[in-house]
Amino acid sequence: MTGVTTGAVAVVRTGRGEQDATATGRGGADASQPTRGRSRRWAALVVLMLPVLLVSVDNTVLGFALPQISAALAPTAAGQLWIIDAYPLVLAGLLVAMGGIGDRFGRRRLLLIGSTGFALVSIAAAFAPTAEALIAARATLGFFGAMLMPSTLSLLRSTFTVREERRLAIAIWASGFAAGAALGPIVGGLLVEHFWWGSVFLLAVPVLVPLLVLAPILIDESRDPAPGPVDALAIVLSLAAMLPVVAGIKLLATDGLAPLPFALIAIGVVAGVWFVRRQLRARTPMLDVRLFRRGAFGGAVLVNLLSVIALVGFLYFVSQQLQLVMGLDPVSAAFVLVPGLAAMIASGLLVVPVARRVHPRIVVPAGLALSATGYLIVALTADARSVPAITLAFVLLGVGIGAAETVSNELVLTTAPANRAGAASAVSETAYELGAVLGTAVLGSILTAHYRQVLVVPDGLEAGAADAAGETLAGAMGAADQAGGAVGAELAASAAHAFESGIAVTAFIGVGLMLAALVVAATTLRETDGAD
Repeated sequence: MTGVTTGAVAVVRTGRGEQDATATGRGGADASQPTRGRSRRWAALVVLMLPVLLVSVDNTVLGFALPQISAALAPTAAGQLWIIDAYPLVLAGLLVAMGGIGDRFGRRRLLLIGSTGFALVSIAAAFAPTAEALIAARATLGFFGAMLMPSTLSLLRSTFTVREERRLAIAIWASGFAAGAALGPIVGGLLVEHFWWGSVFLLAVPVLVPLLVLAPILIDESRDPAPGPVDALAIVLSLAAMLPVVAGIKLLATDGLAPLPFALIAIGVVAGVWFVRRQLRARTPMLDVRLFRRGAFGGAVLVNLLSVIALVGFLYFVSQQLQLVMGLDPVSAAFVLVPGLAAMIASGLLVVPVARRVHPRIVVPAGLALSATGYLIVALTADARSVPAITLAFVLLGVGIGAAETVSNELVLTTAPANRAGAASAVSETAYELGAVLGTAVLGSILTAHYRQVLVVPDGLEAGAADAAGETLAGAMGAADQAGGAVGAELAASAAHAFESGIAVTAFIGVGLMLAALVVAATTLRETDGAD
C-alpha cells in the first residue's frame, strides 16, 4: 500500500483506488454527506472548538496568575510546579484511554460528560483554600479534560468527510489547539488584573454551557462499530509510566542527584515498557503502537511533542520575567505576547495552501528553523530586559509551531485506521499534553535548579524570608519587598540575575529541542510519499 500527500493530508492508495481515512458512526466515509448541510457542519466545528480552546488555554492560563497564587497560597517551588503540571499530567495519562472509551461508548456522550465535570470542578478550583487543594482540583480537571480532547478531533473527522473541507477544518482545529496555549497567559493576565486569581478557572463555565446546549443539536453521535474491551491495567500503566518520571524530574531540580528521583524515573520507564509490550500482544489494543512504525506517524507525533515542550517552557519563564523582573502589570505583560499569538494562528491557517504545493518534509523543518531562531534571540538577550526582543522571539516561535502543529496533526489523523479515530486522535493530543507537562517539568526544573545555584541571599535577611527567596522568584521578590532598604534591593537584584541567567541556559536548550524536531521532520516526513 502506498500513499501520497495532498496538501498536508496523507491520502492512502490501495488496490481499490483512493481511500479517504475518515470515520463515521458506521465506520465508513460518505463524501456527499446528504444528511448534513454545509452550514451545520461549520456550526458543529465552532462548537467543537470550545473545548479545544478551553483545554489548551488551561495548560498555560496560570502563567500570569502564578505570582498571585504564590502570594495567596504560599506553595513551595515543587508545589508551584505541581499546580501547573497536575492538570496536563493527568490529562496526558488518560487521553489514550478516554479515546478508546469514546470509540466504544460514544464520542459525543463522552464529550458531554467531560464538559459537565470540567465546569463543576473549575468552580471548586476557583475557591481552593490551599495549594494542596488547588493541585487536587487541577488533577481532577485533567481527568475530565481527557474526556474532551479525543472526542473533538474524532467527531470532527466524522463530521467532515469531504477531503477539502476536512483539511481546512483540521487546520482550524490545530491552530486553535496551539494558539490556545499562547492565549492562556493573555487571558490570565486580563483576568487577574481585574479580578482575583480564581477567575481564571471560572472561565470554563461560560465556555462549556453553550457546548452542553448545542452539541446534542449540531453533532451526531459517533463510535467504533466493533470495539474491543476496556483494558484497565493498560490505563493504570499509562499513568504509572508518566507520573513517576515527571515527579523524578522535579525532585532532581529540588533535591539534586539523590537516589529517589532516579528510582522514580526507573519505575516510569519500566511501566512504559510494560505498557508497550501489553499493547503489542493485545488483539484490540488501547493504543496501536504499531502505528509508530510508519515514519510519518511517529515523526509527526515527535514533532508535536518537542514543539509543545518548547512553547510551554517559553511561556512559563517569560510570563514571570515580564511581571516579576521587568515590573509589567498583568495586562501589559499579556499584550507583549499578542503578536506571537496572532502569528501562530495565521501561520496555522496559511500553511494549508502552502502544503498543497510544498512537501511536509520541507514545510515543517522551515517552520521549526524559525522557532529555533526565536529561542536563540531569547538566549542572547535574556539579561537585556527588552520587550521588543521578547515579542519578536515569540512571533518567530509562534509562526514555526503554528505551521508544524497543523501539518503534523493532519498526518497523525489521516495515517490511522478510520475505526480507531478516537484512539489515534488521542495520540496526537497526548503528545501535546505530555509536551505541556515536560515543558514545565523539564525546562522549568532546569530553570529552578539554576536559579537556586546562582542566587545569593544577602546577609541580614530573616531565615523565613531567605527560605522563601530560595524557593521561587515570586518568593524572592516578596521577601525583597518585605525587607526593603539596601538588603531588599540587593536580594531583588540577585534574584533577577539568577532567573535571567537561568532563562539563557533554558533558552539554549529550547534551541536544541527545535533543531532536534527539525531533524526528525526532515528525516521521517519524507515517508509520507510511500507510507503503507
